[in-house]
Amino acid sequence: MADLNRELADFLRRARAARDPQTTGLPADGRVRRVAGLRREEVAMLAGVSTDYYTRLEQGRRIVPSAQVVDAIATALDLDAAGRTHLRNLVGAPRAPRPRVRPVQRVRPGLYQLLDSLDSQPALVLGRRTDVLATNRLARALFTDFDRMPPRERNYARWMLLSDEARNLFVDWEHQARNAVESLRFDAGNAPDDPDAQKLVGELSLASAEFRQWWSEHHVHQRTYGAKRLHHPVVGDLTVDFEALTFPGDPEQTLYVYSTAPDSSSREALTLLASWSQPSVRNAGG
Repeated sequence: MADLNRELADFLRRARAARDPQTTGLPADGRVRRVAGLRREEVAMLAGVSTDYYTRLEQGRRIVPSAQVVDAIATALDLDAAGRTHLRNLVGAPRAPRPRVRPVQRVRPGLYQLLDSLDSQPALVLGRRTDVLATNRLARALFTDFDRMPPRERNYARWMLLSDEARNLFVDWEHQARNAVESLRFDAGNAPDDPDAQKLVGELSLASAEFRQWWSEHHVHQRTYGAKRLHHPVVGDLTVDFEALTFPGDPEQTLYVYSTAPDSSSREALTLLASWSQPSVRNAGG
């Protein structure tokens, strides 16, 4: 619980520092601002709570605000949807302890069949901690063959931060890597007692200066759609759009499906990659 309190305190302080006072509608009081963002009393005023109450919350005290207060604070801090969810996770009512060893995630046979049926679209399934649970042929050709990695290394954030392959593949690597870190931060806030997440964060903190910096900023991100610009070693430059689909019966697994714009050079490149990655074509070329 102490770790969760520290996470809450850190998140609130950083969100408050990022809030532009000029966009809040609060009247200027003539005082010189020595630090960026809002003062605690200003957040409290915007949220309709006492300064003492908000201060204790930001200090990580063991208090559980109502849903209305959480929403009011989220509005005062101008949090986006991911930030609001992260705040709710951090201040939520005490939950039953999770088992120290969580069950290994398994992908249903029907989902494997669905992945294989998406023959012209790359698709993969991510689980907790951005673990890569399953991929189809075209996703392995477009990104990397996660199936060839040792099981403990099949993690999207780990690959993104520690692999030269990923740095060379993504034209906007820094943006994509930040998103991966912020997605991992979002997941970790939902399960702060997950020992595997703690091990992964520790490993990445030791191995990557970028990870240490971005993790300390405590931004959160929940990917639901977007685009990735790639410089692929086989087919050259292309842009793929993605949609993230979470399953109602298993919200800890998310299907990512990638597509390209019709009649575009990216569509031509992806079609070429699909042809190149056919087993018969690759064997003939090798």
